[in-house]
This record gives sequence, structure tokens and C-alpha cells, in this order.
Amino acid sequence: MGELGGFLKIERRGVPYRDSTERARDYQEFLLQRPTEELREQGARCMDCGVPFCHNGCPLGNLIPDWNDLVYRDRFEDAIVQLHATNNFPEFTGRLCPAPCEAACVLEIREGDAVTIKQIENSIINRAWEEGWVVPQPPRRESGRSVAVVGSGPAGMAAAQQLRRAGHAVTLFERDEAIGGLVRFGVPDFKIEKAIVERRVQQLAAEGVVLRCGVDVGSDMSADELVASYDAVVLATGSRVPRDLPVPGRELDGVHFAMDYLYQRNRWVADEIGPEPLVPAPQPGATITAAGRDVVVIGGGDTGADCVGNALREGARSIAQLELLSEPPERRPDDRTPWPEWPQKYRLSYAMEEARELHVGEQDYSIATTAFDGEDGRLTRVTVAQAEPEPPFAPVAGTERELPAQLVLLAMGFLHPEHGLLDQLGIEKDRRGNVRAVAPYTTSIDGVFAAGDARRGQSLIVWAINEGRQCARMVDRYLAGLGGGAAQHDDDGLSGHADADEGPEGPPQHVGPGVPAG
Repeated sequence: MGELGGFLKIERRGVPYRDSTERARDYQEFLLQRPTEELREQGARCMDCGVPFCHNGCPLGNLIPDWNDLVYRDRFEDAIVQLHATNNFPEFTGRLCPAPCEAACVLEIREGDAVTIKQIENSIINRAWEEGWVVPQPPRRESGRSVAVVGSGPAGMAAAQQLRRAGHAVTLFERDEAIGGLVRFGVPDFKIEKAIVERRVQQLAAEGVVLRCGVDVGSDMSADELVASYDAVVLATGSRVPRDLPVPGRELDGVHFAMDYLYQRNRWVADEIGPEPLVPAPQPGATITAAGRDVVVIGGGDTGADCVGNALREGARSIAQLELLSEPPERRPDDRTPWPEWPQKYRLSYAMEEARELHVGEQDYSIATTAFDGEDGRLTRVTVAQAEPEPPFAPVAGTERELPAQLVLLAMGFLHPEHGLLDQLGIEKDRRGNVRAVAPYTTSIDGVFAAGDARRGQSLIVWAINEGRQCARMVDRYLAGLGGGAAQHDDDGLSGHADADEGPEGPPQHVGPGVPAG
């Protein structure tokens, strides 16, 4: 496996980025790819561990040592087969996943020396698309059963693809104008260009998945109609109710949820450079713009960073990103998050790196926002204070100060899925407001299943894809048990690395870089 002793001889070389001042002027992806020979060397560093802890770090159960070795041996076509065995969309995870697999790599015992797993994964799928190895895989025979998947984020897309490949007639519903969920509308193009998402959408269509965009299930189609029209239903609606900040002045014009802003920016980029949506985009409401404004982003996670990156590219006058929690340590705190756990340590985001380089951004920790102030109904400033280090992170008296702000973006995470459709269906919810699973991925309503953030809460893209795949297996078993002449089929399209019937319950162990579990 790999090169004998390679990890002792070959230095880790991480993912290269475009120059921060250059990339901050456009919306093109900022990740670069190393030459093949360098990637093969990085694959050679994998040690063929007796216990590959990288598997423990990867929710998908990716066959990481296997495809590391295949890249080292320049067998990229074999590597993509191994990669696709557990991951429907490695180009999504290779760009957007924070790589908990690398945090669990045995080489990471010497901090900062892990195998560059995410980089190698991305290189495999990029090569596969370039060489034409990624092709539609329609089912060999039809089952005679139908499934509706509601929500087209990574969980919904994965569930739809797996079920279609197993021979079921699948319809994928999306209330927005294009498929992809937050990967399409929440994540900026400079992290993942939407042509990357669109080619997977076209693969789904070529495999026979029916795509219905612009359909708000629960409004445009009733819950009763949905259940009556299909043999099974998968709810993959995500966790879309944002955490609010109920302080004085919250009603002022200029205070917005992060996703409202990110949706507008992604739609603007789609209008400028494409790809075109499947149906017309909805009429925009009031424009949210950072151009020429002092911007305050409240929340230190990935969504907050994406707000910073967009505001910078719009031409914000200044950007302040505020985090309620204290600043994490520079290195892994072994007493709190020992290897191979996800380390709660400081990570400079791509966006704050850009903002600092251009001298328009700052990031502050242990900051409690106490009020929004304004004139004539419009926001002009934000009052903040130092926060106590422990919950409930109350403001410390005497530390108040004001920040100029004409735009505040609330990026404090999400609470649970929207409840309208769940209540129409009569689905039980857990104490956190998520869909309660009475059995793995199975809701309290017969024939209705749930996957992704709607079931487990706000989490990582790798969890979403894993949940979509495993939920598809549960749906397939349910449909097979209905009888009535449905065609028998093999399980090849639903196979994976692990027989993970028991889906993980409760809060995710890692939500995102530097963000604690909910």
C-alpha cells in the first residue's frame, strides 16, 4: 500500500489556493490542483494502517487507503470506481467537506502531517470527468414502484440516484428553480462552480429521475396528494429554520438572515455566468447588498465565511465577523478533542484571509450582540460587548462598544426543518424539532422516510450524502415488502462499504470547522 516508508520521505503538500487578492475580485473557484506526479507522491504517503482511523472520521465510509494507493500507482480509472462505491458526489465533498478523515489520519498524530485525502479525492473525480469515465447508470430493469423525494440537496440527490439505479421510478421535487439545495443556492461559486453541480443534475436526468423544480410540496401540491401519488416518500428538506437574534432593533431594515443574502448573490452569479435554471427564478424581493457598506456578520462558521467572501466581492467598505464563542487554540487541544476526534482549533477561513489581505476585514471572538440601532427605520450601528466564556455567554457589564453597520447578516446556524409539510403529514418530531425516526430513516407515517439535516439536524455534506444513500436502502426494502408484482432486482445500486442500518442519532459530533455540536 503506497510507498514503503513514503510518509517518512515525502513531505505533505496541501491544497493550493489562488492568490487571495486575485481571487477576491471574481467568482471563479479558488482551489487549484497539483500536477499528477505530485498527487501520486501524496498518495504514496498513505501507510496502509492496520486500523485505518480515516474510516472512523469519514461518515461515508470512503475506502480511503484503497484509492490513495491506486492514485500512487497511476490507476485513476480504478480509483474512481472505489470512490463512487461509497460516495455519489465526490466533487461536492472534495470541495466542501472540512475533511474529518484527515483529522483522524494516523499521520495527524503529528499535527499537520495527515495524508492530503481531500485533495486526492478531488483529483480522482476531476480526472474521471475529464476522461469521460462518469456516465449515466440507468437501471437494468424496472421495479414497478414509485418514490417521491422532496428536497434536492445532497441528501435528496443521493437518495434519488440510489433509488433510481435500483429500478424505481423517482421524482425529485425542489421548490427553488434548480436542483442542488444549499450547494446550489447557499454555497458561493468561488467554492464550487454551479456547472459542477449541474453536470450531476444532468446525470440524474439521464438515468431517468424526473426533476420537478419550482414545486413547493405542501403548498403547490398537498401532502395528501403526495402520499397518494407515490408508493414511498423521502423527506430531504434540510434544516432551514435559521437561529434568530431577538435583541432590540431586530426589526430594522438592514438586518437579514445569511441565507437570504447568499441566495440573492448566487442567483445574481447564475444570471451573469449561468447555468440557467430549469424553471424561471422567483421575482426577487428587496435587494440585499453589501456594496459600499459597513457589514457585520454574526456567526463564525462556514455560512458566516461565505457571507464575508460575497460581501468582499461586492465591494463592502468594512467587514466585521463576530463569534460568540471564545477564540479556539492554535493547536489541537488534546484534553478536549484528542486525536482522532475533530480538533476544535483555530482555522483562518479563506474569506477572512482575503478580507485581511485587502485591509477591510476583522474577526472578533467572545462577542455578544446586545442591540441594533438605526435612524428612520434603517440600521446604522450595532452595539456589542465582551461575552462571558461559559453559557449562556452573557454580555460583560462595562465592555459595551458600537460598530458602524448598514448591513448585518445573521449566520448563527439552523434550528430544525420547516414544519409546514411535516405537520400536514402528521409526522412526529423529536425534542429538537427534527423528524423523529421510529426506525432507521423511517418516520411515524407508513411509507414516509427522512434523510439528511431534516432528520439529524444541521450537519456536514458527507453526513447528508451518507444519509441519502442509507435512507434509499430502507426505502428499497420497504418497497420490496409491498409485494403485488413488483419486479425483483439486485441490490448493486444500493450497495456500500458498510451495512449501516442503524443511522446515527442525536446531535452530530462535528458540525463544521470551529463550530461546536448543537
